[in-house]
Amino acid sequence: MSPARGEPDDKTLPAPDPSQVQVIRSYGPGRFVIGEREWREPVLVTPGATSAWSVTRMEDLTSASVAALREGPEPVELLVLGCGARAVFLPSSLRTDLKAAGLSVEALDTGSACRTYNVLLAEGRRVAAALIPI
Repeated sequence: MSPARGEPDDKTLPAPDPSQVQVIRSYGPGRFVIGEREWREPVLVTPGATSAWSVTRMEDLTSASVAALREGPEPVELLVLGCGARAVFLPSSLRTDLKAAGLSVEALDTGSACRTYNVLLAEGRRVAAALIPI
């Protein structure tokens, strides 16, 4: 729509309620603020919970590293990987294993992964983020 006609030209996404879901509020060198808590380690973030994650380098990622995301009442359908300062390509065998487990994967630098997770969360998607600090 054209602003000249007095109509807005942008769309506002519904904001998730931070008291109900895990919203990534900020990130920086070696840290994340998710909900009201600061984390200084790699984390797995789902709409319902955040937990420490044992993967510190993308080279150490395996399908077992994210197996917990497929368990529980609402399994994750989309995994956003925050690879650190730069995105990396996942080995095709790992991508195939994750897809066979029902996970679509997007590997991004960690800042982009945090923003993407929040947008997908606002859209009501069954998303998770696996984040290595920058």
